[in-house]
Amino acid sequence: MSDGSVIAMQPIAYLRSPWVEKFGVPRQPGLIREAWGEVEFVEEFAKPEAREGLEGFSHLWVTFLFDRVPPDETRLRVRPPRLGGNDKIGVFATRSPFRPNRIGLSVCEIESVFPTLRLRGVDIVDGTPILDIRPYVSYVDAVPDAVAGFAPDPPLRVPVSINPMVAETWNAMDEEEQRLIEGMISLRPGPAYQTGSTRVYRARIGSREVAWAMGDEGAEVRELT
Repeated sequence: MSDGSVIAMQPIAYLRSPWVEKFGVPRQPGLIREAWGEVEFVEEFAKPEAREGLEGFSHLWVTFLFDRVPPDETRLRVRPPRLGGNDKIGVFATRSPFRPNRIGLSVCEIESVFPTLRLRGVDIVDGTPILDIRPYVSYVDAVPDAVAGFAPDPPLRVPVSINPMVAETWNAMDEEEQRLIEGMISLRPGPAYQTGSTRVYRARIGSREVAWAMGDEGAEVRELT
């Protein structure tokens, strides 16, 4: 910081998730329930007693580090996708990862606590360092009358179809994996300013390589390996 002070923190855990690369990760938590996460605690905090009582909650806050963002890429103004990817706004008015301190904060559903802390609705890249977890308490954490600035509504989703050439592979997948891939594509993970023509994107989700065409009318899955 400007006064030369440094605050040191060590990860308490690392997150395993299907998001093995940044592209395709939902821009907010909870948008794709099938996006699972497993918390792998470091040895010092791996004992079950550290999680005692957490099973009484349905959701928790995950504080993590955007470790894939280089420290020197701090920006005072950014282009939120919800503004079309062209208009700039102050970084502190957004949830952009390009922050002075690369800290992320997500609310995730708790699927299980023991033997493994397993989450749902994760928007965090695989291998991300976790700095803290704590329970979500609705009577203090939820603000029913909150005003959400330039993002008052959930993001629009586009319909997703399956090309007949990959239908056999698609139909052989379990429904949860289908919903994970379909959910990711429906949220239009490409640059927000790319509209008006069909573009092909690729992403790796878990062990799958997926390619899809995105147009103004929707998306079509074209490759699955």
